[in-house]
Amino acid sequence: MKNYTVRRYSSNDFELWNTFVSEAKNATFLFHRDFMEYHADRFEDYSLMVFAADDLVSVIPAHRVGNRVFSHAGLTYGGFVFNAKIKLGEVIVIAQSVLAFLHQQQIQSLQIKMVPTIYHTFFADEMAYALFLTKAQLIRRDCLSVIDLQKPFSITKTRKVSIRRGEKNRLVIKEELEFDLFWNEILIPNLQRKYGAQPVHTAAEIRQLQHRFPHNIRHFNVYYEGQIVAGTTVFVTDTVAHPQYISGNVQKNELGSLDFLYHHLITDVFPDKTYFDFGPSHEENGQKINEGILFWKESFGAKTTVQDFYEVATAHYPLLENVLI
Repeated sequence: MKNYTVRRYSSNDFELWNTFVSEAKNATFLFHRDFMEYHADRFEDYSLMVFAADDLVSVIPAHRVGNRVFSHAGLTYGGFVFNAKIKLGEVIVIAQSVLAFLHQQQIQSLQIKMVPTIYHTFFADEMAYALFLTKAQLIRRDCLSVIDLQKPFSITKTRKVSIRRGEKNRLVIKEELEFDLFWNEILIPNLQRKYGAQPVHTAAEIRQLQHRFPHNIRHFNVYYEGQIVAGTTVFVTDTVAHPQYISGNVQKNELGSLDFLYHHLITDVFPDKTYFDFGPSHEENGQKINEGILFWKESFGAKTTVQDFYEVATAHYPLLENVLI
């Protein structure tokens, strides 16, 4: 079995990292350093790279807080990234090498937000088995509402009525390159009113990211009589279209604006994608589900898949020894 070397990412690795991510079987544009580093001032980056001799075989987007390392908090998902040629036995030894490295660095635990399988371009569940061997704890499981666009799915009668309402009201959908109108008129007021919160990204940040990833970040506004009434920002990967932000004004039910918008996205804009991922409907760190939001997503034909979150003690790295017999 090969020997692996683990070290932290440095700025000199920028091109090497990005090239590897572009060819990986379980990575998306979120792992590109240009995406990760827009908020570098908020986190202590502790991303890792694993080598077999001079060949890069895995990257782990991560950050550090005290004596714990986490899948990067600025990303929706993370964990170990591999190319399509990786074998299960190699992954087991790579996982052991990474945990041993972290243990030597006085890191007590590693938390991983698994990449949902819908984002994989090849089967990529080797780490799920390695985590089982290390007695990793499942600390959270989110339910994602997803439409399989390559299979038949049905929209409820109630949703169809609302879509027709949008047509009757002559709503206009426009793809936009600017975000300020939606952020300032719709998104920020709604988040403040409902949750007392701000968007994760500012309008300036999402604009910067869109300039860097114009094919992966797309934004759509809905207008009624020339005035914005709803909008959404969609993150697009090889297999998935995922609304990162969605919001409508107080007339959204009366106008049918969000239903009209999402029917357009699903049927006209992204029908060639494999999945349309509405994301989770959770509150309280995954312990509760917002029933109204879940109902809305499922009324479009979405079904449930999960995203798992694990924590593994780095001291458990010896559990990965002598697995292959």
